[in-house]
Amino acid sequence: MIWTLIIVTLIVLGWYWYEGRWDRQLFKSEPGRVCVNIHPQEAKAFLDTHPETQVLDVRSDAEFSGGALPAAIHISIGDTEFEQKVGKLDKATPVLVYCAGGFRSRKAAAVLKAQGFTHIQHLHRGYHSWQLAGQPVSHSSKDP
Repeated sequence: MIWTLIIVTLIVLGWYWYEGRWDRQLFKSEPGRVCVNIHPQEAKAFLDTHPETQVLDVRSDAEFSGGALPAAIHISIGDTEFEQKVGKLDKATPVLVYCAGGFRSRKAAAVLKAQGFTHIQHLHRGYHSWQLAGQPVSHSSKDP
């Protein structure tokens, strides 16, 4: 039992170390560009003050059909044409990107940065954190 606890603790600590390292690189400040990791309350406030934001849901079709952030655009990161589809979004308009827990959306944020998007908001801990914070969800969002 103690070895199981030690192994689980090491895995959790390893993930937090890896995630922190990844975040420091991904969300590093760059002149003329914004790429930040924000919590649900910050995301809600941002959406309220920036209604033009493109809300990008990169979860699977099944996850998306279970509910999404209001006005979300669904482009699954598992889609073979993901890069081409997100490339059609407006690069100068803010994007709020999320998945279920934050891993896939970090990968998507890296793609958005590489494609020249200038204002990226990443929802820390994803849709689960949004729901836990009691933020509104929609069951009538859209695919592009």
